[in-house]
Formats: sequence, structure tokens, C-alpha cells
Amino acid sequence: MGKGGIGGRKAGWKRGGENERKGWMRGAEGGRVPSFHPSPQEICVQFKCKSESLYAGGLCVSVWKAYSSMVSRVEHPAGGYRKIFETVEELDEPMPASITGVIPSWLGGSLLRMGPGLFEVGGEPLYHLFDGQALMHKFDLKGGQVTYYRKFIRTDAYVRAMTENRVVITEFGTAAYPDPCKNIFSRFFTYFRGIEVTDNCLVNIYPIGEDFYAVTETNYITKVDPDSLETLKKVDLCKYLSVNGVTAHPHTDADGTVYNIGNCFGKNMSLAYNIVKIPPAQRDKSDPIEKSQVVVQLPSSERLKPSYVHSFGMTDNYFVFVEQPVKINLLKFLSAWSVRGATYMDCFESNDSMGTLFHLASKDSAGYLSSHKFRTSAFNIFHHINAYEEQGFIVVDLCTWKGHDFVYNYLYLANLKEEWEEVKKAAMRAPQPEVRRYVLPLDIHREEQGKNLVSLPYTTATAVLHSDGTIWLEPEVLFSGPRQAFEFPQINYPLCSGKKYSFTYGLGLNHFIPDRIVKLNVQTKETWVWQEEESYPSEPLFVPTPGATEEDDGVLLSIVVKPGAERPGFLLVLDARKLTELARAEVDTVIPVTLHGMYKP
Repeated sequence: MGKGGIGGRKAGWKRGGENERKGWMRGAEGGRVPSFHPSPQEICVQFKCKSESLYAGGLCVSVWKAYSSMVSRVEHPAGGYRKIFETVEELDEPMPASITGVIPSWLGGSLLRMGPGLFEVGGEPLYHLFDGQALMHKFDLKGGQVTYYRKFIRTDAYVRAMTENRVVITEFGTAAYPDPCKNIFSRFFTYFRGIEVTDNCLVNIYPIGEDFYAVTETNYITKVDPDSLETLKKVDLCKYLSVNGVTAHPHTDADGTVYNIGNCFGKNMSLAYNIVKIPPAQRDKSDPIEKSQVVVQLPSSERLKPSYVHSFGMTDNYFVFVEQPVKINLLKFLSAWSVRGATYMDCFESNDSMGTLFHLASKDSAGYLSSHKFRTSAFNIFHHINAYEEQGFIVVDLCTWKGHDFVYNYLYLANLKEEWEEVKKAAMRAPQPEVRRYVLPLDIHREEQGKNLVSLPYTTATAVLHSDGTIWLEPEVLFSGPRQAFEFPQINYPLCSGKKYSFTYGLGLNHFIPDRIVKLNVQTKETWVWQEEESYPSEPLFVPTPGATEEDDGVLLSIVVKPGAERPGFLLVLDARKLTELARAEVDTVIPVTLHGMYKP
């Protein structure tokens, strides 16, 4: 464990300049942090270090801490990470955990997690990370004891696959397997009965009113019992809202109001994006989903090719939507699927000329700010960290991947289960991850063309008004390392969502393999890291200490897999301030990869 500073391109550096070609980036203290593996002497020169305190090899202690802790140098030649992509069985009853350390007495709820748990059906593999059938996990913390339980969600996709021993409903990267009992003519006509959308809710779980729903990114969500993990009800959001699907990352107000975004058909049969609202729990105990409504509609830059949307931003007064160059080709989706059974992945394409667009809409008056046209260079975006307003600006922090090449192309299970050297080679071809801060000015005056409109003193992000009315954004890089991603970000959501903040917590991906937990100070770029040999953690969830006033006063909860250990799966409890271990609750079973989840007090 350690801490250190990292940062982004120095303000004013030109693309392709000498410093950038060498891979140097500006650090938290105004020195420079390398994005390659230099000698100790090169590091000291670039940091402009004047310290007399030398580390072995001639590198000063302060610089070495900043450099060595910013990226993972752990290698995984044994390939233990393959275990998190293997099928497991559900449990008949909760499994008691063996506890080491001390779990805080106030921590007495349940950690609920979603992810894939079945990676093949009828002897045929499921091909993509997001194809595995939904498995719900629960670590219960009660009275100083911890138990672990898991159960497959009884979706239509799962039940029919188990019944017919084949993939019946097409998943993200795996096409439905033809029914061997049908001849070629009946199979052909089956394709024309319409697209059967998956309800495989493996991505996340969140509350709506007093109920809990496991979700994916289609129009189907599944009501579940968070105590027994029983599947209760399949819900089609299209019955209540004008959306083709919604993200697995909604925002929730303090009163329980849920906001989400999904693509829809707008005017003249053009694609658009609807931001929707589901009210909080109703006094009459009616279903809040039945009272859902569209808040505001945002335009799509291409009529029949909406961008892929995984999350969005929300401040006290605005919605922030980032329209990325990864597109869904609607015509390809409809025609190819109907005729030959294509997958969702077959219908994605990249627009290599559009760059990336930022859209704003006011929250209370529900209006799209059409006069604010923000544009920047191309990147993939899956997870927003946070967004907030300050002094006439909206600050937006994102986990990005450079370029228009779709990151999901690199998440096929065959790639993730390769030998370590092959995993690294594949990741070298993928987009480079970066945590970025963009700043969007709200007050725009035409006479300020060519000038940087951002006046916030603590950021190097820029926004320049062009003659065509667009505002070109350049980011401040908060975290960057070669093939080392900070992803699955979390914050102290009750305290900081939509407000200025200091800390975010994320999962460190080492060439797409999760092998560390990272805390990032977005103001100073200081980092803290938890990492253990041959251990593979999951998204860290922040749980605040009851009554706490400090932003990072709380714990982080993460499910960790350590193949080969006597008890290979455990719940890790970290002090969120220093990322020191407080306790772990180990169980005698491997736990497959989980994507997202929540803590239920």
C-alpha cells in the first residue's frame, strides 16, 4: 500500500511534442510523472527534484512514492484471474464466513452484488463478459457474524436456457442457438416474429420505492427479494415509458426519486434520448414505476444511430449527457438480427469523425440547452464519477478510454482467459484509459471567441468558443497509467453526489484484469492503493460511518477472489481514509466476477 500523485498533460503542451512522445505527464506537485518505465535518474530529472534524501538507485523517497504507487507493476503469470470467469453453482443456504480483524459494530447490513455466474449452456460457451447468466450475491453482516449466499436470477433467459439446454435468447455477444427440433423453414420464420430482447439482469441492483430491481440495459428489469434472493417479477419499462431501454446506473435524489436515461424514437422517427423520472415510495403503497414520466428529451447527433449510453451525470440543477462516438446502427440491428440472428455486439460501430459531444438539460424547468454546443476529441465513456456546479461552470469527472474504438471489443471471455502475456498484448491494442475532468461554462458570450472561458483557479481544463458556436473542451487528466485503468468509480454518494467533492474510489484494472483498489483525491491527484498478491477485487462500495461529517469517514466493501487459498473468496473491509484493512470474511468458495451492486443497511 502507498500513496502518490499522478496527473495529466501539462497545460499548453502540443500534441506530439517531445515530452508527450516520451510519455511524461504533469504530476500533483507540479513535477512530471512518467507513463512509461524510465530509470530513477530520468524520473528525478523530469520531476525537477532537489531532494537530498535518496532512495536505492539514486531516486529520492518522495518521488519514488509518487511514481511507484500510481500504477500496478504486479504480474499475473499463473493466470489465477481465469477463476473469476468460470461457472459456479448457486448455494442451497447461506455459508458462514471466517472473520479476521474487526468489523465495525455499526456495519450491520447486506452487500448485494450482481454479475455473471454461468458461462456456458448445453456445452456451448457464452462468448462475452456480459453474456453470463445473472447471479446475485449477498454478504450479510449481523451481530458480528458474516454469511455469504448466492442465487441465479430466474429470468426468462436463464429459465429457458436451463429448460432447453441451449441459449434461447440472444445475449450481448452470443447469438441464440437454433432449436435442433425445428427444420430450416420453421427456423427461418421464427426470425421474423420479432426481436426477443434479453432480460439477463447481470449488471446492477438498485431500489425503486420500497422494492429492489436487478437490471441490465434493456427495457426489462427484474424485481427481487434482497433477503431471500428470490426472483419476484419481470417488469417491462416500455409499458410505462417511451424508452427502448435504460442504463444500469440511475441517479437517486435524497427523497428516493430515481432518474435514468435511455434512447427513444423522437420527432420524425429520429432517435433521441429521454431522461426519465420514477417517483419515490407512494403513501398509498402503489407501484412508483406506474407513475414514471419523461422529464426531458435530448437530440441524437445521428438520426438512426444513437450512441451507446452506460451512465450520465446529474448536478443539483442540470443533467449531463455525454454522446460518445460508439454508435448503435439501428438498421443493422433490425435487419441483421431478423435474418441471421446477430448479437448486440454486431450492431455497434464507431464514428471516427464526430468526436464526443456534451449535452446539458436543466433539471427543474426540464429544458434542453440547445445553445450550449460542447465538443471534444473522441473517447469511450462508461462511468461518470461525479458532476457539480461552481461559479457558473459545471465540472464533470469521467472514466474515459481514448479514441473511438469500442472497448467492449476487448472483453470477450476468450481474450480475458488467455495466458497473461497474451492478455497484455490484447490490452496494448485497446484504447488507453484516463480519468478526466471537463469544465462546461454556463454563461457564454459571443465576443469571447478564441478565449479560454474557464476561470476556475484549481483546474487546467479549458473551454474555447469557436466561430461556429461550438465550445471545444480540453480536459485536465486526473489519473493515467499505461494500460492501468481506474474504473467502476464510487463516491460518498449521499454527501457528495452533484456537489463539489474530493475523493473517489475505484477498481484498478491491470490490462483489464482487476487487481487493486484505488482511492483518488480529485483535487490534489494523490492516490492510495490496496493490493495483494494473486488477489482479484471487485468494485469498492463506500459506506459512510453513521453521523460522519468528513467525506471519507467510512469503509469500503469489496468482494475479493484469491484462487489457491484455503478460503478463496472473501469480503474485504477497508478503512476508506487510508485504505488499510480492517477485516476480511473468508468463505470456502470461489466467487465469480461481479460488476455492480449496493449496500443495504
